[in-house]
Amino acid sequence: MTLLHTIVAFIVALGVLVVVHELGHYWVARWCGVKVLRFSVGMGKIVFSRRFGPDQTEWALSALPFGGYVKMLDAREQDVSKLPPQDLAREFTRQSVWKRIAIVAAGPLANFLLAIAVFAGLYIHGIPEPAPRLRAVPEHTAAYEAGLRGGELITAVNGEPVRIWSDMRWKLLRLAIEKAPARLDAERPDPNVAGGKLLDTVTLRLDSLSTADLEADFLEKLGMDLGRPKPVLGKILADGPAMQAGLREGDLILTIDGSPIKDGLAFLEKIRSSPGQPLEITGIRNHQEFSLTVTPERQEKNGQSFGRIKAEVALAPEMLVNSDPPLQALGKAVNRTWDTSTLTLKMLGKMLVGEVSWKNITGPITIADYAGQTARVGLISYLTFIAFISISLGVMNLLPIPVLDGGLLLYYSLEVLTGRTIPERFGEIAQRAGVGILMTLMIVAVFNDILRLMS
Repeated sequence: MTLLHTIVAFIVALGVLVVVHELGHYWVARWCGVKVLRFSVGMGKIVFSRRFGPDQTEWALSALPFGGYVKMLDAREQDVSKLPPQDLAREFTRQSVWKRIAIVAAGPLANFLLAIAVFAGLYIHGIPEPAPRLRAVPEHTAAYEAGLRGGELITAVNGEPVRIWSDMRWKLLRLAIEKAPARLDAERPDPNVAGGKLLDTVTLRLDSLSTADLEADFLEKLGMDLGRPKPVLGKILADGPAMQAGLREGDLILTIDGSPIKDGLAFLEKIRSSPGQPLEITGIRNHQEFSLTVTPERQEKNGQSFGRIKAEVALAPEMLVNSDPPLQALGKAVNRTWDTSTLTLKMLGKMLVGEVSWKNITGPITIADYAGQTARVGLISYLTFIAFISISLGVMNLLPIPVLDGGLLLYYSLEVLTGRTIPERFGEIAQRAGVGILMTLMIVAVFNDILRLMS
């Protein structure tokens, strides 16, 4: 069922992205007066089709569910010698260069508009996300050297407000790629005033991050992790080590074997790493300190041992629902789409000069896996995934590679500059080179996918 779920989620996402992209070409072609002969979802042999509209455009589903195309009246592909003058006037190559540019650019533009629409809808609806509150910061990390200790709520990065964890991470990633320092506005608990807050600004150095760090969890390398709730016990299961030792629901754990326990995750990690080992626990119950010994029972899974005491502990981070009015949501959506596009181009540039590994190129297997994972998490995660893939599709199609939209835009731009069309022979050679480049990229992507599966 998991495999089927992944396949369905991938096909739905791919279908939406392809349809939107090709509709961009279709609508602008019609607006420019070009006759559209076929709109196909999928490639290869047509398995189903119907004709609609005044031009009797063929709307088709094809056998291979990867990609799609819009077939226009084009003298390079069809014999137009016997067509009446009114149809010849609607042939693609007879259009002005600006109309041809608009038709070709409309596909990637439609993908960017889809991402903007999805992000705007999510921002209006509200996205439940963790607050940018830090967990205890390990020593000898960049965050610790900056003066962060844990418990701080990050409210701004270089003067730009942040409300949720993903916003903070995104802004830090952009700065890390540029090796630029980050100025963090942090809100700390005031130890001298109950419920009080202290405001502070620290400078976080990001130039210590390597390329490998950026490709992994760079925040962990910096010493920044998502804040977790205090280690307060929830439900205690009967006949488990916790109940037998005398632990009770509502107990606040302070230390284990004399080491402070900062949060619920630290408590869970200590228990799991201590199967069969007696642990001295101190805590607070009803405003009074207590001390006792608990021995986690040994459990086995996939050949590995871990400890368990059969007691619940809260792990969910502080959550916020970030909702914006329509105009503000639209502005944020445009900025997010722009930032993602520019970041994608920067990463591609760093791949070309060897600063970022080509292992980051992903193929259909990894994309399908992410589609399935996000769909299982929920609709918001799935829609966010679609928005990001739509941006990637738009950026990739604008690359100046022959056979892609970007390659055609390059031809037409040269035509604008020189006043002459690109020689047909040159176009044929460039097409072959473009196919070779795309095949190479696909081989690299599939190879990376297989390596990820094996690892």
